[in-house]
Amino acid sequence: MTVRTRFAPSPTGMLHIGGARTALFNFLYARHHGGEFLLRVEDTDRERSTEAATQMILQGLDWLGITPDEAPVFQSSRQDRHTEVAMQMLARGEAYRCYLSPAELTAMREAATAEKRPFRLESPWRDRDPSEAPADIKPVIRIRAPREGKMVVPDLVQGEVHVANIELDDMIILRSDGTPTYLHAVVVDDHDMAITHVIRGDDHLTNTFRQVMVYRAMGWDLPHFAHIPLIHGADGAKLSKRHGAVSVLEFREQGFLPEALCNYLLRLGWGHGDAEIIDRDAAIALFDIDAVGRAASRMDYAKLTHLNAHYMRLADNDRLTGDVCARLGVADDTKRARIAALMSGLKERARTMVELAESARFLTLDLPLSFDAKATTQLTDEARAMLRDVAAALEGAEFTVEGIGAVLHATAEATGRKLGQVAQPIRAALTGTTTSPPIDQTLIALGKTEALARIRAAA
Repeated sequence: MTVRTRFAPSPTGMLHIGGARTALFNFLYARHHGGEFLLRVEDTDRERSTEAATQMILQGLDWLGITPDEAPVFQSSRQDRHTEVAMQMLARGEAYRCYLSPAELTAMREAATAEKRPFRLESPWRDRDPSEAPADIKPVIRIRAPREGKMVVPDLVQGEVHVANIELDDMIILRSDGTPTYLHAVVVDDHDMAITHVIRGDDHLTNTFRQVMVYRAMGWDLPHFAHIPLIHGADGAKLSKRHGAVSVLEFREQGFLPEALCNYLLRLGWGHGDAEIIDRDAAIALFDIDAVGRAASRMDYAKLTHLNAHYMRLADNDRLTGDVCARLGVADDTKRARIAALMSGLKERARTMVELAESARFLTLDLPLSFDAKATTQLTDEARAMLRDVAAALEGAEFTVEGIGAVLHATAEATGRKLGQVAQPIRAALTGTTTSPPIDQTLIALGKTEALARIRAAA
């Protein structure tokens, strides 16, 4: 058997971080077992589904490197097949046409409320002669739910789950306008796509019992189910915007690398000993569903940020330079070259791409610079006089680590200052702040002409 998993988002909004983790688990499980990972866009809710949401989902998955092995399937294109299966169930006696009117349904619900009992549909059309059907009512098609015993479903995460069949009602599989319901369409699609493992959030667990009715009505083999716990905020409440970013593209805009986010999501609910840093290759080699826990995970943005800093230090400098230039709107080749030259030093101090871009901003500025409060305190009259001497000395020096180092040491010795007391006013003059990579690297990245222009302007 070839393992085939799927991620099946509804394009009614953003790709939530919980959905991204579900997609990642499906992807890794398929790769670990040498199988295939598929994508199905469940766009049957035509009023709420949008092309913009579809594109955000596809972009988010592409950014995370979670790529399907086949072209995405759009559920809306399969309506004829969903109808065909519903008709087969009708012919097999596993479903029936229900002619209950909206008014009758409302009256039944109101009666249940008045009697303080849960509403469970008992359609008189389940066993009634269709020849008695009213001519003015377009029927829905309902499945014949089992009435006795219980339904038991093995789950790879939750263990054996079950429900009394009396709790299941005759759900609609085809609406009166001929459109399929979600719970019916999902089963038909999973069967036709030969999905072997349905790995999804445990908020779908109650849906599983209803979907199993469709499998059994058609005599189809059940896939293996695995319902993974949801992601909560640090306070244990359902994850929402008040906790921080919740959509994949928000995390991208806030400066997180996809490999860091994937590593973090992998460790939310799944573990391998004490390992924290697990790259994609290691994740594929190690991931299996039996290590997924049953407890809900809590989102820890501080831990994600720490992990992101690790991956930034490992990231290719050219890649980071391109991202920083895009964030800063830099198209000038000279300014891009400055950022590239200093990237090794800049990325050691940043935790996110937003921080990295901000720390590189001084390399893109034109004179005159503005100085923050700390930089201003460094530019005393005495320091400005020293800057004039430094500029003159650097004018004739080689712009190398050795040449710059010689000038700085000579200045410190001549003025009785420590090396840091020489470097800080220069740093303020070059950047407008008091933080940067080592001063010699910063000078070299700016280049002699620009560096001396900035020092003299500050002096």
